[in-house]
Amino acid sequence: MTFNEIIQSDKPVLVDFSAEWCGPCKMLAPILKDVKKEIGDQATIIKVDVDQNPEAAQAYQVQGVPTLILFKNGKQLWRQSGVMPKAGLVNIIKQFTS
Repeated sequence: MTFNEIIQSDKPVLVDFSAEWCGPCKMLAPILKDVKKEIGDQATIIKVDVDQNPEAAQAYQVQGVPTLILFKNGKQLWRQSGVMPKAGLVNIIKQFTS
């Protein structure tokens, strides 16, 4: 499945644009695992390595990592750069799950 196919989902898709060398990205990984546990199948969470997928990063003007972008039906609904607490992410995803 391609990136574009994944973000066309009618469920929210949280994309974590990150990089192996990025310290904050490593801090975000366990937070996203916890978010996934809490939201279950209400949304999809995928990680995109900007070094391995520069086209996707360029397409969404990702300047810094980590950048989180929430998509639904291919539309960008929300975006933020930097690490976020689990509760904040869960609340944002839940706004778009109904």
